[in-house]
Amino acid sequence: MENIFELIAFVLLSGLVLGSALLVVTLKDLVHSVLWLIVTFIGVAGIFLMLNADFVAAVQVLVYAGAVCIMIVFGIMLVQRQDIRNSNPLNGRYKIAFPVVGGLFVCIGLLMARSQWIVSTKAVPEKTVQALSPILLHDFTIPFEVAAVLLTVALTGALLLVKEVKANGDRS
Repeated sequence: MENIFELIAFVLLSGLVLGSALLVVTLKDLVHSVLWLIVTFIGVAGIFLMLNADFVAAVQVLVYAGAVCIMIVFGIMLVQRQDIRNSNPLNGRYKIAFPVVGGLFVCIGLLMARSQWIVSTKAVPEKTVQALSPILLHDFTIPFEVAAVLLTVALTGALLLVKEVKANGDRS
């Protein structure tokens, strides 16, 4: 009986992720697309929780749903387009994309149907964060800090570029 509830939760979360991802790429308002992107990231975090990957789910929510989407919203606000309602126009290549994506789904479905799935009997460790913290804070401290500095420099550079464009009077 427990497996049926897990299956229902997985199907609902998968539907949420796929539906909101479809809205991200089809809505014409960029702000609404970003909001649905947040819903997509939270749905993926829910799937990570089902896999007992609580640390990855927390990072998914904090980094992607939080920081990345807030940076996108700041970028939208700094650009100040006049017509924000049509800021994400539909690309003309959807006539090519739909058959390619449909064929990809068919290929993946066929490969999944022909594969033999092996279920692991190993138990998931209860304390996943305690196993990851020495790795992040001792072994990979330098790359962790370099990534933080790189993101800060990228955000600062983006803000300087936007400020320079606004100073020149270009509003394209």
